[in-house]
Amino acid sequence: MNAPRDTAPDAALPLAGVRVIEFTHMVMGPTCGMVLADLGAEVIKIEPVQGDNTRRLKGSGAGFFAMFNRNKKSLPVDLHDPRGRELVLRLIATADIVSENFKPGAMARLGLDYASLETLNPGLIYVSHKGFLPGPYEHRTALDEVVQMMGGLAYMTGPQGRPLRAGAAVNDIMGGMFGALGAMAALLERRQTGRGQQVQSALFENNVFLVGHHMMQFAVTGQAAAPMPSRISAWAVYDVFTVADGAQIFLAVVSDTQWRVFCEAFGYADLAADERLRSNNERVDARPWLMPILRERLAAFSATELAQRFERHGLPYAPIAKPQELFDDPHLAGTGGLADIRLPDGARQGETTRVPLLPITLGGRRPGVRSDPPVLGAQGLDVLDAIGVDARTRAELIEAGVLGPVT
Repeated sequence: MNAPRDTAPDAALPLAGVRVIEFTHMVMGPTCGMVLADLGAEVIKIEPVQGDNTRRLKGSGAGFFAMFNRNKKSLPVDLHDPRGRELVLRLIATADIVSENFKPGAMARLGLDYASLETLNPGLIYVSHKGFLPGPYEHRTALDEVVQMMGGLAYMTGPQGRPLRAGAAVNDIMGGMFGALGAMAALLERRQTGRGQQVQSALFENNVFLVGHHMMQFAVTGQAAAPMPSRISAWAVYDVFTVADGAQIFLAVVSDTQWRVFCEAFGYADLAADERLRSNNERVDARPWLMPILRERLAAFSATELAQRFERHGLPYAPIAKPQELFDDPHLAGTGGLADIRLPDGARQGETTRVPLLPITLGGRRPGVRSDPPVLGAQGLDVLDAIGVDARTRAELIEAGVLGPVT
């Protein structure tokens, strides 16, 4: 089943009553806002009058806006017009959190940096998502791919001599999640101090955190970590196997108990009795001759047969899935891990699809979708009403191009 629209009252959610003003685009900043919104915060997305450019991306960016902007309101405002900035400042005066992910100096030029806003709202928590934390690199322009290259992740992902970025925007997404984590920590601290603070999250430092265990491998062993395709595995069997009809499946045998179960399940008594294969570490040493034997023997099975046998004996395995196939994944369907949304933009605007929810439960409940990714200006009327902008003023600002369309 798909997760139904989350109709629980906002008061039942942990961040109910928290107001977030979001100046973000692309992935990192919007991810932070999505996490906060899914957990119950009111997130107001400030967009250019013509809309966030992320709405119009093609190719691999086409899913960004629909994925990372659910449960938010939209207010299109010209921040370069003093009247637009005045509206936004009135909102910020009522806010708990401001979130931004623009280049260093961009918010300061608009008078919307933390130093400018701290006096307006001393309790404000200001989350900045950047390429680098303050230091020698902070002036550089960063992208997920940039920091994967300089931070060792691309080296670890590709074959030797062929650095390859990971197949998802891992630093952007995790950087936004760490921004949300920092914001929630600052909310807790504000309960004690009564004051807000600036929180910073950065792509490069996030990437370094991701490869930290490879750094520690070198610290512990004195041996540099090899790229994943040519690494010395910690496990004897931990590989993708090509089997009958050219299909592929990932199979793992990662403990001595699992090795005994595996050999029994497939009738490999000779391998079970081989003294050279008694322990995992011995089997790791034996991989140069052991893996060709296993590949030859398992090649006769279909991927389905292997999956069924590994499943029956509690051994780790995985089909090699493509992202679009996850829409039909029985576990996601059975647990409500996908929720219906209406697409806000693009060629399929207005059509319904499904989107992954946060990978957590709270008291057995998945925080869900309460409102679709907003079309430009969605719930903007509510936002303006809340700060006392009357219909006449609103019409004048729209006519002047200071406000975009609001509904």
